[in-house]
Amino acid sequence: MISVKQKHGLVGRLLIAVMVSVVSLSSIAQSGRVNLPELGNSASNVLSASEEREYGESLIRQMRAYELLVEDPLISDFFSDMGFNLASNSDQPEAAFTFVVLDQDMINAFAAPGGVIALHSGLILLADTQDEVAGVLSHEIAHITQLHMYRAFEKGKSMNIIALLAMMGLILASGGDGEVITGAVLGAQGMAAQAQINFTRHNEIEADRVGIRTLSASGYDPQGMADFFEKMGQTSRANGEGPPEFLRTHPVSVNRIAEAKSRIQNLPPVEPREGRQFYIVQARLRALLDDDPKKAIDHFQTELEKPLSEARRIGNLYGLAIARQKNAEYDKAENLLSDLLEAEPLRLAFQLQMANLQLAKGQNEMAISALAELYHTFPGNQAIALEYGKALLDQEKPDQAETASKILKQQLVKRKNDPALYALYARAENLSGNDIKATEAIAESYYQRGGTEEAITQLESLTRRSDLDYYQRARVSARLMELRIEAGDTEPQAFNRR
Repeated sequence: MISVKQKHGLVGRLLIAVMVSVVSLSSIAQSGRVNLPELGNSASNVLSASEEREYGESLIRQMRAYELLVEDPLISDFFSDMGFNLASNSDQPEAAFTFVVLDQDMINAFAAPGGVIALHSGLILLADTQDEVAGVLSHEIAHITQLHMYRAFEKGKSMNIIALLAMMGLILASGGDGEVITGAVLGAQGMAAQAQINFTRHNEIEADRVGIRTLSASGYDPQGMADFFEKMGQTSRANGEGPPEFLRTHPVSVNRIAEAKSRIQNLPPVEPREGRQFYIVQARLRALLDDDPKKAIDHFQTELEKPLSEARRIGNLYGLAIARQKNAEYDKAENLLSDLLEAEPLRLAFQLQMANLQLAKGQNEMAISALAELYHTFPGNQAIALEYGKALLDQEKPDQAETASKILKQQLVKRKNDPALYALYARAENLSGNDIKATEAIAESYYQRGGTEEAITQLESLTRRSDLDYYQRARVSARLMELRIEAGDTEPQAFNRR
């Protein structure tokens, strides 16, 4: 018997496989160069700007629905900042991008319409330096800025992207129905074959060339790109396994690596950076995603026995502290964090983890005091706001819930697509006695996680209430209409229920 979570995991993996094989910027090794059609600076003949944006937003919601995204703000913000740094130095700094991390242990990354670029957790954990991850991101950014996907679609006129998106929606809407998934995936494979025929080795080499230039301009060592490709090939050969998924969709030859290295030699040298924050975030990712804290503890302890740079040592100590806390070894975790804070008292990751540990130990007043001080020092920081808001709400007191509501509402001004924020805000409003705003927030949380029908149900329940004032009813009805149009149900009576 497959559980709902297992089914979601299966469908999620199939969704990722389809996106990688069809929507991701893959290629097959071919000789020669194909003359690419001239598309100018716009891809509007394939997807309009609004369609691109809507698709990107929908894709993110679908990935949330199947619990594929890593949305810990310390992790997601680090790689988003890395991505935007690279994008700002790309050929299209004005282009819209969304960078996400997926809870997928395979070594892969992909880019999709709408500027969505995803890093799999397995790829991040394999990397030895932040330059290697930046190399992958810059390569994917180059695929987007050079319009490689749209050129492939334009070259293969029979490739109907709208049909492709509908097929992906069918997989998600099926709820895990095997026959529906099989049919959709078989259709995807046919589309993928056509896309691959039209997607040439030239695109990969061009993405390398443009990506290397972007890496250098952004302050990263461009050698990271060549090193990472080379490492993946060596790792798979040493283990006697097939190539990692990334190499299947981005085939790398000896000549291609040599060509990349040759280009790198002609670039100005980049001042090396120790990458301390990268190692901290990488360790946090490993500690949080590993379901077995004892396994994570063993990993970090084994790493700490090796000769490491100071930056890597600090990262592993931090990861060990998180793993020990997850294993309820609170005293050992506190000793590790105290030592880390003594060395770096202003490191936010260490401060937040100590507050989190204090909450786990029942030291609520101490944790809330520390979080309040952090929040007033950095009021716009999402990681602090989330931790502070959670701590206040866990006290189950209306006055503290009101404080949490103000904090979370301020965050929602900048992060309107964050379901975790909406869910916390709903809790805050409910505890504060405002069940109307709480229901609206719950509806938005459902919607941002891909649950459009669930969001509609929540808002419909509000329209049947007699105590809504004019402005509340107008606001709820307007949002309900938007969602019903998106869901394909525009019957007028749906908006006028009391």
